[in-house]
Amino acid sequence: MSVMDLLNALTAFANFVLIPATAYGAQLALGALGVTLVYGVLRFSNVAHGDTMAFGTMVTILLTWALQESGVTLGSLPTALLALPAGIVVTAALVLGTDRLVYRFYRARRVRPVVFVIVSVGVMFVMNGLVRFIIGPGDQRFADGERFIVSAREFRDWSGLREGLALKTSQAITVVTAILVVVLLFWFLKRTRMGKSMRAYSDNEDLALLSGIDPNRVVAVTWIILAALATVAGVLYGLDKSFKPFTYFQLLLPIFASAIVGGLGSPPGAIAGGFLIAFSEVTVTYAWKKVLVYLLPDPLEPTALVQLLSTDYKFAVSFLILTAVLLIRPTGIFAGRAE
Repeated sequence: MSVMDLLNALTAFANFVLIPATAYGAQLALGALGVTLVYGVLRFSNVAHGDTMAFGTMVTILLTWALQESGVTLGSLPTALLALPAGIVVTAALVLGTDRLVYRFYRARRVRPVVFVIVSVGVMFVMNGLVRFIIGPGDQRFADGERFIVSAREFRDWSGLREGLALKTSQAITVVTAILVVVLLFWFLKRTRMGKSMRAYSDNEDLALLSGIDPNRVVAVTWIILAALATVAGVLYGLDKSFKPFTYFQLLLPIFASAIVGGLGSPPGAIAGGFLIAFSEVTVTYAWKKVLVYLLPDPLEPTALVQLLSTDYKFAVSFLILTAVLLIRPTGIFAGRAE
């Protein structure tokens, strides 16, 4: 094996595994943060989270189309970044309205968490139907601007390698945005008065109430942060791939798997779980023949794709990891809440 073969193998690995899995992991981490935040503060698993992502993305898409029709763009960057703040505001209004009309009734009666889960299933179906009714069930593409920061052809011409390395604009935006959002969220939770109130409310609700913390305000801020995380995660996923309402419903499994594997109720665990699930899905469903032909001697070069699972079954990877964690370590990597 020559140095060029090794470089070609590393390039193929980075192009088809490392970069896509990193972007996908950032998207799952943002989604899992929303799930774990609601679980930690409001103490129930919000099954409607995937469709909240879909709703926020739909609003952003509609506003993006309106901006594009008006000739307003960001040049080489996606116009959706301009529409994103408005998408967050509309989604926040939706989840706050849902809380006032639905969840507050059950919260006042201190029902068991399983009741909230069942109620959130109903909310999920309503949101799913609303999104499908407004924008339709098919694929919607809304990304514009420059598609690539570095294209595979440009990389091949520059490096002289057979394999090309492509970095999409959406992938770079995903990683940078995720880092900024995570830093801002952790700063808010640890440094601001409201963030400390949310953490106190999460640790001991009764003691927090005796300390003068306003529960309604804590709940409202939690839903607003959820709306921001869900909309950002949904838009980043849509920019990187495409928008289809049913796809966001399917994303609920890897998002919940990320939150549970990392430790439900633990923000650092949600981030770690998101990247673990993403890299597992991409690694298991990737056809490794493209890498192995450079690493193995000619007599041992594979003739098959060397793919453990088809990409059609990538969500099965999340399910298997989730099942294993629930059996072996139910509290997750970071020992989140398991009660």
